[in-house]
Amino acid sequence: MTEQATWSIRVTGVVQGVGYRPFVYKLALERELAGWVRNDPEGVLIAASGHESVLRLFSEELASRAPELAKVDGVVVLDRSEPLADSGFDIVASEHSGAKAALVPADTHVCADCLAELRDPTDRRYRYPFINCTNCGPRYSIIGALPYDRSQTTMRSFVMCERCDREYRDPMSRRFHAQPNACADCGPRLSLAERDGTTVEGEEALRQCARALASGRIAAIKSIGGFHLAVDATDAEAVALLRARKRRDSKPFAVMIRDLTVAHRIVELSAAEEDMLRSPARPILLARKHSGAVPENVAPRNPNLGLMLPSAPHHHLLLDESGLDVVVMTSGNISGYPIVHRNEDALGQLFDIADVILYHDRDIEIRVDDSVVRLSAHPELDAPLPTFLRRARGYAPYPVDVGRPLAPLVAYGAELKTTVALSAGSRVYLSQHIGDLKNDETFASHRKTAAHLAALYDLRPAAGVYDMHPQFRTSSGREGIGEPGDPVFVQHHHAHMAACMAENQLSGPAIGVIFDGAGYGVDGTIWGGEFLIGGFESFTRAAHLRRMVLIGGDRAVHEPIRTGVSLALDAFGDIDSAVKAFPALSRLDQDRRHVYSTMWARGINSPEVSSMGRLFDGVAALLGVCSHAEYEAQGPIELEGLLERDLGTVEGYAFDYGTTEVDFRPVIRAIAEELAAEVPVPEISRRFHSGVVAMVRQRCREISRTTGIRRVVLSGGVFLNEFLLVNCLVLLRRDGFDVHTHRQVPPNDGGLALGQLLVAADAPPP
Repeated sequence: MTEQATWSIRVTGVVQGVGYRPFVYKLALERELAGWVRNDPEGVLIAASGHESVLRLFSEELASRAPELAKVDGVVVLDRSEPLADSGFDIVASEHSGAKAALVPADTHVCADCLAELRDPTDRRYRYPFINCTNCGPRYSIIGALPYDRSQTTMRSFVMCERCDREYRDPMSRRFHAQPNACADCGPRLSLAERDGTTVEGEEALRQCARALASGRIAAIKSIGGFHLAVDATDAEAVALLRARKRRDSKPFAVMIRDLTVAHRIVELSAAEEDMLRSPARPILLARKHSGAVPENVAPRNPNLGLMLPSAPHHHLLLDESGLDVVVMTSGNISGYPIVHRNEDALGQLFDIADVILYHDRDIEIRVDDSVVRLSAHPELDAPLPTFLRRARGYAPYPVDVGRPLAPLVAYGAELKTTVALSAGSRVYLSQHIGDLKNDETFASHRKTAAHLAALYDLRPAAGVYDMHPQFRTSSGREGIGEPGDPVFVQHHHAHMAACMAENQLSGPAIGVIFDGAGYGVDGTIWGGEFLIGGFESFTRAAHLRRMVLIGGDRAVHEPIRTGVSLALDAFGDIDSAVKAFPALSRLDQDRRHVYSTMWARGINSPEVSSMGRLFDGVAALLGVCSHAEYEAQGPIELEGLLERDLGTVEGYAFDYGTTEVDFRPVIRAIAEELAAEVPVPEISRRFHSGVVAMVRQRCREISRTTGIRRVVLSGGVFLNEFLLVNCLVLLRRDGFDVHTHRQVPPNDGGLALGQLLVAADAPPP
């Protein structure tokens, strides 16, 4: 007879708010075990009594049979003791004391069971816009504190009716301890406001919003983590109206689609991309669009279309009611400001853009924008390569495990695409995308997010970590959340390199190929085209792109024609020769040509930068692709767009190489020759891209020859360029290098805070 015992079992990971306790309860009954299960700040704690052989099977199944939304990091038997006297198995009250290590669940989609009930006329939640269960619904966006109990969410103001309460307390129900559980009798309600102040509620609010969308009007819609601005994506005039009111002439819009059948109608989709679209996170996926499937002004001059499936019940209802298959869904905000998430702000701000506003009375605790991801395929890759352009809803605030314990720190990122990160043990909790800290509202959101994450996990960081740029708002070192230690300042590109190393659990030394727009260098100049060697503790600048003059400083970021002039002057020496070489410069009048050339020659408000991002800007301007940028990296994005996601390389334009400097002037002269020979601009773009890839290979081979280092990490915002990323990865591996890219966090500044933490943790004491 097998010996009987009681095992105390600790389960860690995403095991709260995902139906894990009911799963344990049912599994224990199935295995005829006695005991109990409860939530506590560390995760889930189980006392299970029965035969040892059954307990071993039970402990294995706690991970192998876990619910879909659960992410089990560990199942540990804490101790063994005598069998329990009781024969039943119970779910007991949560324990609120102790260290908080349980992972906050991310917001998730509408599960198949809830969707079926939503559309079933005989179900009591038929057409209820806030239907949810333990397998789906809002989580992170409504949580104020752990453990994840209703009283600690924004659902605390809604008292459950008798039937909902009965479900909530029934361990066999799919809604057992589903904290947002509600129905039409006791839960949140929709409201719709018109510009004239007229409001309606409930079903009528939904119907009027659907009618507005179907008639070409613009609707602001409160979703899971904030408001969207929506319009019929098949109506070019309606899309143009949204662009005019939002003052967003060129930046591509994302769309929400009814289902995968519609998706295949408008984009090319692989099986892996289908899986990504219908994953619980419901991200925006960048996929190659079919020509003419949607109006060109939805995503102008771009081969991709960002699309997502519905992520909330009322999204499904709106598509059903309106009869629309494809709806633009873009962030509901005034340009440059964070996504609106409070009703009062939406009603006060969004009527400048929207004709109607659909909102509800379930508050959003913390704003969470949509995640954006791309999958890249290549014959030499074992699986499609995921790249996050923005990591937010559905993924935040899941931590990155860096494989070693870290000091308790908080990192604040940089100035653009900002996130915050906090460390606890080997976990780094990375926040959702916050945005650009150019205005007070986004800056306040940045600090609120840091404080919210710290409070959720009861973290008390010893010090704050900042970018070393002296003019960044985050870099004063006095704007933290109360950390007592002295601030730590980290060089921008070192942090990029460290972020890629951290998510891949690497240790130095490595070659870091770090390409971005700008970052403050240790020499006081602006960097951005860097080859670094080192690890977390320190780095050396092994090579860099030749410095270029940024005419007008930051003005050149918005007017890349200035950078085009600078590159042409550097390559040809005078403005007349530059204009002769590049017809795009002839559009500048004589006065502007004179001003720009004088600023370039004398260095008037024109710093020198070694930036790959600005090189792409300048080439796009010289080719007539983009002279003025409405949004960040518009020129490089449209220059890459000419490649139509064809990753094939050709013989590229050759750079010159000094001991540490990579000279781009031969490339600029070669492009001028190609233009004179009337080579099509898409072919020039491919040769330029291919030349950059070849240059990366050459520099890495040379650095490896002198250092012996065979590991390479690719990071920085320029590596959002799919052609560069995939070809550098594949061809460097072909050269025998051990190459790593970002897969869990964005390569742009959205992943910077992760690297800052790792550098600060290894920084030598002052």
